[in-house]
Amino acid sequence: MSAPSVSSPSPGPPTDGLPLPRRYWAIAAILLAIAMSVLDSTIVNIALPSIARDFGATSAASIWVVNAYQLAILVVLLPLSSLGEVVGYRRVSQAGLAVFTLASLACAWAPTLLVLSIARLVQGLGAAGIVSVSGALVRFTYPQRLLGRAVGINAFVVATCAALGPTIASAVLAVAQWRWLFGINVPLGVITILIAIRALPETERTRRPLNPAGAALYAGTFGLLLSGLQSLAHHAATALALVQIGCGCGLGWLLARHELPRAAPLIPFDLLRIRVLSLSLATSVCSFMAQMAALVALPFEIQRLGHSAVATGLFMTPWPLALAVAAPLAGRLADRHAAGMLGGLGLLAVAAGLMLLAFLPASSTPAGFVWRMALCGAGFGFFQAPNNRAIMNSAPRARSGVAGGMLSAARLLGQTLGAAGVAILFRAYGAAGSNFALCLAALLALAGAGVSVVRLSARPTEETP
Repeated sequence: MSAPSVSSPSPGPPTDGLPLPRRYWAIAAILLAIAMSVLDSTIVNIALPSIARDFGATSAASIWVVNAYQLAILVVLLPLSSLGEVVGYRRVSQAGLAVFTLASLACAWAPTLLVLSIARLVQGLGAAGIVSVSGALVRFTYPQRLLGRAVGINAFVVATCAALGPTIASAVLAVAQWRWLFGINVPLGVITILIAIRALPETERTRRPLNPAGAALYAGTFGLLLSGLQSLAHHAATALALVQIGCGCGLGWLLARHELPRAAPLIPFDLLRIRVLSLSLATSVCSFMAQMAALVALPFEIQRLGHSAVATGLFMTPWPLALAVAAPLAGRLADRHAAGMLGGLGLLAVAAGLMLLAFLPASSTPAGFVWRMALCGAGFGFFQAPNNRAIMNSAPRARSGVAGGMLSAARLLGQTLGAAGVAILFRAYGAAGSNFALCLAALLALAGAGVSVVRLSARPTEETP
């Protein structure tokens, strides 16, 4: 298949999507970039015990490899989304791809855990450039009449890649060491950059000044709060952690005062006043906290029960497979049934599956892992598609791009908090922390189910664009 022949785009009013075949090349670049960035949030989870052994680090310290990546994305996600409106989504995405690819190379060659964590931080900055504008690029790539299909494909890729990370990691670790989990991003990143340069759409730009003060306050708020939570995982850093959390709360207060009067705030406070949208975002945070806590804890728990790293990945495979089957079905059901009910039932299934995994005996057969993992994956699939649809439909049509950014931010916030919670449990309970983490994940999924059901009491008018 030859590269697309497209002329250099010029600024101006956007057309209704891209012509064929450029549209296919553009969506391929967008989905490849999203797949790499989402996979890297979970692909290293299964290798954390090996990374900790290679560097002589504790289990709690090794989780910085996950948290550094999630933290970097979260603290710059909304500022980069806002920057994309000013300089163009295409530029932000291409810069993010380049940073992500170079940082992946640095991760593959990292000589110490500290260097690996720093490289992961930079890699997360690149991933934020990709994720922050992906929804907007999809909107400008597809014509309006096909936008629902495109958003569905995008959501499916995000959900599947997030759950497929352990399975892909298992396949890589079966033939190579953990460094190749990062090394494979380099050729894929180069290919994606070449396609993106030629195919991504040029978008109209908003003429407004940048908001560096708001971006700095936003990054400082979430950076201090989340790094403070992570620091609680280390006995020697408790005092520092409390100072970080306190300073983060102070910056959050300043951020709210700075952004509330602005016409285009980094945090869309006007959308958060919509009850269905705010409840859907809360459901998303709870569910992704549960998902990430489980995906971080399960490799440690399964290997604690005496299984190898490769077997661990295979045992976790039913989760993404069941999710891939359930998500399209849930998407169709969401057109006829309330998201609150579907999401509540799905998260109840996740909570049940995680609790059953937490109490799985060491003598259990592989089949015992398989059906419990499948229950979790199917439940998560029934939650995510209806929940995403509720978030997008509850926002005014003109603010759909901002709503998509909040959807990604809620996912990343939940994943970051979930990983930080597991690190804290490892500090408190040592090797048994993985089992307590599964119990915590089950409770978080149960809380998400409760918040989801509350949406059933929302006025129907709140769910219309």
